[in-house]
Amino acid sequence: MTKKYDIIWIGTGQATGSVIPKLNSAGKSIAIIEADRVGGSCVNYGCTPTKTIVASARAAHMARRGPEFGVETGDFSINYQTVRERMNTIRNNGTTGMGGWLRGMENVDFYDGFGQFESEHTVRIGDDVIYGETIVIHTGTRSRTFPFEGLDSVDWIDNRGLLDLEELPEKLVIIGGSYIGMEFGQAYQRFGSQVTIIEAGPQLMGREDADIAKSAQDILEKDGVEVITGAFVKKLAQHNPQDIEVTFEQDGEMKSVSGTHLLIAVGRLPNSDKLNLEAAGVERNSRGFISVNETMQTNVPHIFAVGDVNGEGAFTHTSVNDGEIFYDFYTGSGDRKLSDRNTIYAMFIDPPLGRIGMSEKEARESGKNVLMATRNMSRISRAKEKAETDGLIKVLVDADTEEFLGVTILGIGGDEIINIFAPFMMTKASYKLFRRTVLTHPTVAELLPWILDDLKPLE
Repeated sequence: MTKKYDIIWIGTGQATGSVIPKLNSAGKSIAIIEADRVGGSCVNYGCTPTKTIVASARAAHMARRGPEFGVETGDFSINYQTVRERMNTIRNNGTTGMGGWLRGMENVDFYDGFGQFESEHTVRIGDDVIYGETIVIHTGTRSRTFPFEGLDSVDWIDNRGLLDLEELPEKLVIIGGSYIGMEFGQAYQRFGSQVTIIEAGPQLMGREDADIAKSAQDILEKDGVEVITGAFVKKLAQHNPQDIEVTFEQDGEMKSVSGTHLLIAVGRLPNSDKLNLEAAGVERNSRGFISVNETMQTNVPHIFAVGDVNGEGAFTHTSVNDGEIFYDFYTGSGDRKLSDRNTIYAMFIDPPLGRIGMSEKEARESGKNVLMATRNMSRISRAKEKAETDGLIKVLVDADTEEFLGVTILGIGGDEIINIFAPFMMTKASYKLFRRTVLTHPTVAELLPWILDDLKPLE
């Protein structure tokens, strides 16, 4: 007999922890399905382990810089096993803790296995077929690759594979100059690997402005990372277990680099292809992401998709917000919707990048009457006191409505400081109110109101 539930929840990404307890408290019967590690990519292969790695890499970086601050550290070494043990302890505790918590909830059944639709209301997990009045898909994304010539003949790794390596790569070649490639590239260079990043585009971080990308590249190169842009990978070859050659074309010339390890970080694919969505009539777009409306509904009204699998965000915080939007709609307890959300994110190189709203490039294309101000971190006293003067701040304002259009902070504390703008932009208040705000001294953030005095029309 098919067991029936109020809700079937497929996948345990980060919206799970914020929505399932509320549904459970409301007395809903729930089936949770998970084929991999509980917690999704964030806890297991993304935010948690990578930021732990970044923290260890920064400790190594600051140890090298000790003499700048009058701290004579002497010789030191990297214990990569300790780095990994710390990372694994933190992420494994997150996974087991969340898994035990979900499994221990009353009125919740946990199914270990891969869920596939059999109809618009039924899902199969192995030998079990269950029925859901409402179904939520939260299956996330996975690493993608390109059909490079020779790909199948080399021992390449993705972000999951790199985290599982027990030895520190001697020479790490990274194909892909976006967030994953840059964070890992800088961290492993600081651990002692020799890192080369190969990017097909004309700059790193293709979605960012050219001046921001150039500043980020300067930061990585200062650490010793070799960055090659405008390079189209043509062929991969493995000559022995510790020699992988990457051949690429740059400016019409064929070149190559070799490494002991090859990381491919060229984007993400939605985990929607094996769900048998056709049986439920759920539509995907041309890139494989599940199409949703303002309340996370698919074209089938009782089926929802939250998190990275819907293509409406690629971050833990957007996944969690998706879950909140779904919960508001499902329970009628609120009116949050997708279009309310301002794009906000961080990239955790050191110093980090924080951005909300439009880039300069997007603002120029918007047709709005835009004002812009920039300031280099080297002009900010707190950054100089910390000897953290890399990066810049950029602020964009709509001259007609006086609302902020976007802010980018590449520099010390940028990942935290950017959050100041999120609630302010939700209010749609004038930037002139922000200008009147008093912030604590001495901080980097205190200069944000003063930067507004430099606003000028885009040229």
